[in-house]
Order: sequence, then structure tokens, then C-alpha cells
Amino acid sequence: MNTIINMSQNTTYYLELEERYGAHNYHPIPVVLERGEGVYVWDIDGKRYYDFLSGYSAVNQGHCHPKIVQSFIEQSQKLTLTSRAFYNNLLGEYEKYITQLFGYDKVLPMNSGVEAVETAIKLCRKWGYEVKGIKEDNAKIIVCEGNFHGRTSTVISFSNDALAKKNFGPFMPGFISIPYNDLNALANALSDKEVSGFLVEPIQGEAGVIVPDEGYLSKAKQLCKDADVLFIADEIQTGLARTGKLLACDHENVKPDILILGKALSGGMMPVSAVLADDEVMMTIKPGEHGSTYGGNPLACKVAITSLQVLKDEKMAENAAAMGKLLRAELEKIGSLHIATVRGRGLLNAIVIDHRNKDAAWELCLALKENGLLAKPTHGDKIRFAPPLVINKEQIMECIKIISKSLSVLD
Repeated sequence: MNTIINMSQNTTYYLELEERYGAHNYHPIPVVLERGEGVYVWDIDGKRYYDFLSGYSAVNQGHCHPKIVQSFIEQSQKLTLTSRAFYNNLLGEYEKYITQLFGYDKVLPMNSGVEAVETAIKLCRKWGYEVKGIKEDNAKIIVCEGNFHGRTSTVISFSNDALAKKNFGPFMPGFISIPYNDLNALANALSDKEVSGFLVEPIQGEAGVIVPDEGYLSKAKQLCKDADVLFIADEIQTGLARTGKLLACDHENVKPDILILGKALSGGMMPVSAVLADDEVMMTIKPGEHGSTYGGNPLACKVAITSLQVLKDEKMAENAAAMGKLLRAELEKIGSLHIATVRGRGLLNAIVIDHRNKDAAWELCLALKENGLLAKPTHGDKIRFAPPLVINKEQIMECIKIISKSLSVLD
């Protein structure tokens, strides 16, 4: 099972450049991209690929969406950054737009996804002390095993991924880890009166697209409400139409007490994230207690409004639901012995590879690359299939042919 990797001199040059001058904190598929449009990307030699990772769901709207690009260009020629030392004419407009869209009183703008997670953690603790009345420095937050919320020192403190934690301690206390999709474990953990929040991914993305049982989110939200605990949804990867609804929580009509968004909030143009909550929670943060130089910058605000509007105008949630259903059905039809499981919701999907070779998923991704489709393994034997939400039926069927052909590398 040896995949032949065809690499041009051009490609080798760029790979060696990164190898020599860049930190070795990623292990990418050996392809060097220089252009993207819609569901496609092109490498430096002009070969076209289907993008089945979508920048980990940051380019839901498709690569270089013309309306988002235009918005970016227009605003970048006017004003890009003021810092929060001054007002700008776009922040209020953006705050009004996003809070009304998702039904919250307030938004706190940040940049990267993990910054938004850190913000939500601070906000939850502040609420725990000032509203719930937990004794200072005693607040706890419940998290789930298999979670992925980023890689800052706080966030890895409650990860159970050994690779993320080894030799990065000491770790921050204040987190209770329970099994995902286990309501009994949640109920038990909530009996602790010092718990201020429950932080959860509606679908665990990095763990391999683990979809919880029907009713899990709505029952978890009710348990939190009964225990006077904030339900915090990390929708950085699952939100913004990816799963066939604007939010993954919408599948169960759950409104989180704190909502975390990022990735596709900018359509892949720049880091933009947001934390949304109602006044009882958000107004516990006072001037000087949290912030960011770039958070809420005019360029980000303009781009985020356009990115959200594009999702709505082009009915991308509806397309994600229909195309995701087709993709899963066609993957099942392939009938490969090497695919142990097909799972997902909307266009957030994964296959689990069944093979004696522990590198089989990586080998398959290399074969997919050779045949014109880009995907990447997660946790060894799982491969996410998450194309941009603009993909159509004809393109799905072409991708199924590529996947079916590539699977022969595992025979």
C-alpha cells in the first residue's frame, strides 16, 4: 500500500522552504496552493482540486466569494483599524446585525476562535461570581472528553489529547471533564453548586465528527437551566450553515446562554470571532477587564456582515442539508470494506477507516490528492469530508467517483 506522491520541483522548493524556516507544528498534505474559487483550489503547477476541508469550515461561503472580496477591498481602502480606544462607524452596525440575527442582547468581538473560547470562559466565571454567587476562585466549568476548543494554555488544560498536553504544564484548574453525549454524567456533575458553565461542541469536529444522540443538546440545556448553570455552545466549526441550519443547536431549537462563533464569520478572509450573550451575562464584563487591539476592527465588521448576509441570501444552510444527505448516501453506496463508518450532519461529515495499517487514512488522503480532492485525517483513522457549502449535486457525484477510485489504494 504505497501511494506514489508526484511532486514537482516547484512544490519541493516551497516544502523545503517551510521545513527550513517554519516551526514544525503542523504536518500538512504535500500540496502547495496558490489560488481558490468556490469549491476549488489550484496548486502552483495549475492542478485543480476539490477542497473537502474548507479551511476547517472557515470558507463555508466558498473560496474568494466575490461579494466578500469586494467588501474586503472597499473597506481596506477606507479604514482597517482604530483599536477600541476610539469608536468607528462600522462596529455598532455589525453589533446590531449579528445580535439581531442570532437573538442576543450583546456581542463581544474577538479575532481567532480560541480567543473567543477564552472570552467565553472568562465571561462564564465572572457571571458565576457576580450573579450566581459562587465563592471567588472556586468556579468550575464542565467540559467533554474528546473536546477540541483550541490550543492555548487554558484550553489544553481541559483537553484529554495527550499530544496537546505533554510538556506544556502546569495546567489551569477549574474544569470538570465528563463523557460526551452522556446526560447522566452531566446531571451528576451539575450537582456541584460551584459549577458556573457547561462548554460543549454541538458536534465534536476534531474528534471525528461525533454527532450526539437526538435530544442530547435540548436535554443538556434544560439540565443546565435547572441547575442555574450557563450552557455555552462552541459553534466555531459547526455554526454558520455548516450542518444544514444556521447553528447546529438550531436542530434542537436550543438557544445557548453563551454562543461562540468564528471561522466562516469572515468567509475565510481574516480572523474574526464573536461571543454572544444576553445582558445578565455580558454586562458583568466592565471596561478594562477584557479586550483586543484588533477585535471589532472596521475591516472585520464589514467583512463579517457581508459573510453572514451571503449565507442567508444564497441559502447555504438549505444547500448544506441537501448536499450532505446526498454525500452520505453516496458514500454508503460505495460499499467499501475500508469504510467502517459514515457519519455527519449537513456538510460536516467524516468516514472512519477500517484497515490494519495505522497510516491508512493518511495514505488514502495522499491518493485523494493525486486524484484531485483534498482532505486530511484527524485522530489517525478518521477523515473529514466538509466541502464549501456552495457545492452542487454534479460536483458531489464527481467527488464520489474520486473517493471510490482512491479507496483502491487500501486494497
